[in-house]
Formats: sequence, structure tokens, C-alpha cells
Amino acid sequence: MKTFLYFVGKPKDAALNAAAEDFIRRAARFSPCEQRETNPEKFAPRERHPSAKIVALDPAGRHFDTPAFVKLIEEGERYGRDLVFLIGGHDGLPPEWRRVADLTMSLSPMTFAHELARLMLAEQIYRGFATLRGHPYPR
Repeated sequence: MKTFLYFVGKPKDAALNAAAEDFIRRAARFSPCEQRETNPEKFAPRERHPSAKIVALDPAGRHFDTPAFVKLIEEGERYGRDLVFLIGGHDGLPPEWRRVADLTMSLSPMTFAHELARLMLAEQIYRGFATLRGHPYPR
């Protein structure tokens, strides 16, 4: 299983970008993980990852607590199914990304800067893998 975090737009805040990258690097010690900037006009998530579970982030999506998020990662590992997380740009998710998503998830009913949402998601990905491996980080 691999985990991918795709986001729209160029990262502008160096500190938030570095922190998100750090959590993705940490998670990659447990399982291959990567994040990438993408252009929604040139990227089709289902074509790129035909068998992956695609999770689109949207404030109106399903709310997860950390144990439910850990379960999402655990199921991906159990079934060997890649996880693809999509974060839209200033205008939200592209309509075609919504259509191909297996799940729409909300980090919060509040609105966050996209870079901050990416950091929060990257931290939860790391927390999920660390929890599953019995690492002390989640304490």
C-alpha cells in the first residue's frame, strides 16, 4: 500500500510546506508516502490510480475522529489498496475529482488555508501509521 496526497496550487508558506513535508517523510518510514502539487486540468486521479481508495477533502464531507482515520489506513494496508487524498485549490475540489472519489472527508467544518489543511492531513497520516505500529508519537 502507498499513500498519496495531491494538492492544487503552489505552496506559498515555506514553514507550513516544510512541516507537511516532514510528516510525510516520517510516515514514509512506515509505508511509502508522498505528496505532490498537481494541476486538476492535467490530472485524473482514477486514471492515475485505478484501484486506489480516493478520498477527497471537503468541509461538507464525512467527519472522522482519529480512531476512524486510523481504521481507514488500517483497511488500506489490510487489503493492499493505495490511499489517495485530494485537496482542492481556492475554488475547492474540481467537479471531476468529486465524481471519482470513494469518500469525501472533512477535517473540520471550519475553513482552513489549503496549506494548513495539507499540514493537518499529513500529520494525521503520520499519526495513523504511528498508531498502527505502536510508536510512542500518538500518546
